Amino acid sequence: MSDWLTPSRPLSIAHRGASAYAQENSLPAFALAADLGADMWEVDLHLTADNQIIAFHDFSLADGRALRHLTYAEIRAAVRQDEAPLLSQIIELAQDRCCGIYADIKAPDAAVPTSELLQSVGIKRAILGAFDPTAVQALRAADCPYPVAVLIPIGIDPFEIATEADILHLCWEKLDRPQDLLDDALFERCRNTGQKVVLWHEEDPVRMAELRNKPVLGICSDRPELVNPIEFRDGLQVVCHRGANKIAPENTLAAAHACFAAGFSHVEIDVHVTADDQLVVLHDPTLDRTTNGTGPVCDRTLAELQSLSAGDWFSQFYAEEKIPTLDEVLELAKSYDGHLYIELKSAPANLVWDRVVAHDMQDRVFFWSFVTQSLHDMRAISSEANLMMRRQDFSSLDEALNCLSPRLIEYTISDDWFEFPKLRQLGMPFMIAYGGDESETLEKIADAQADLVNLDQPFSFAEICRKKGLISD
Repeated sequence: MSDWLTPSRPLSIAHRGASAYAQENSLPAFALAADLGADMWEVDLHLTADNQIIAFHDFSLADGRALRHLTYAEIRAAVRQDEAPLLSQIIELAQDRCCGIYADIKAPDAAVPTSELLQSVGIKRAILGAFDPTAVQALRAADCPYPVAVLIPIGIDPFEIATEADILHLCWEKLDRPQDLLDDALFERCRNTGQKVVLWHEEDPVRMAELRNKPVLGICSDRPELVNPIEFRDGLQVVCHRGANKIAPENTLAAAHACFAAGFSHVEIDVHVTADDQLVVLHDPTLDRTTNGTGPVCDRTLAELQSLSAGDWFSQFYAEEKIPTLDEVLELAKSYDGHLYIELKSAPANLVWDRVVAHDMQDRVFFWSFVTQSLHDMRAISSEANLMMRRQDFSSLDEALNCLSPRLIEYTISDDWFEFPKLRQLGMPFMIAYGGDESETLEKIADAQADLVNLDQPFSFAEICRKKGLISD
């Protein structure tokens, strides 16, 4: 058996690409999946009237016309620019990004042509699967050299329907606790039949934490980074500045998801207060740059703000993304067992602290603000609040340490780092903040062994750390 079919951890199979962050079954979604650590791309496949294999989920277009009755040119004329790429284009990208192909064959007549195309270009890592048993039978009759999977819905005995399959692909995501069905008896029977298990697309971090420890070949996910999140050695914590802001619009739930799902410890957010004293997450004091609204944030009610798009400026895919409330971000962070760095913009300290306490997140949040009074207010409210001080704002380290009993000191790449040993001796955590993307600087930061780093390019930093052996495999 090929080594890639006996992985030390579950394969991350990007469900229609990184479809949580880009148009499903599109080249951008597959490329992003590679960036997020996917091992394979799950691709939905159909055959057009002129025998082109395309990636598309549904059997028909939005107007009801069946794909099998249309030429590729007719389909291209009816869909968005990034929809319905050719399988040949996806294969070329997969070869360039060293990713495998997990073919979900929707139309049975696409089964054998898919196998033949993959073979013709020398693809080694591929799995061909289908719900329709006739597709599986066709692959077997054609002596398909790739592992064959049967996609198994809820309520069907996997071992009855998949007698001809190498892989049982369990599509049980709609059950409340599908992980409970993955018991020792199921895996023992798989060992006896020589079959492997691939799991449904999973996006819930709590369920995924259980699933990734099961003896499965792979797990599908719209968030491929969630399958095998990054684990830094020696306790290094990475703060994603305004979330994973190169993947999703800054300061949105999508950007926070991408950060936490990947295994990064913190999301940095900016908090403003609305005209009706609600707390929202947005960087600028005005709406103009990152929404389709205009004017000051504080002049609008929460209802008015949530009628706006917080993502259309970033890409059409995020047109429905809304300005999140602080409560929503706190709830999301807690679901991932994550942390937050909250920068107080116009938000009053007392309102912010009340929400943090309401979510029982006091130990998982630290605060900072350009508005010095906000920090004084936060300390006056609670001796428990974790305040950060920027080294650049003080003439000496002692002055910084004696201001409002900080729990964290921030440095930039322009500051002198000779004070790090003293901070370690004092047991005072320190963080390096860097908003750039220069590899040389990111390497320097990795070598500095800070307690935390606050970055705009966390994924680039993680790749550098991986090469330095600072990430657990």
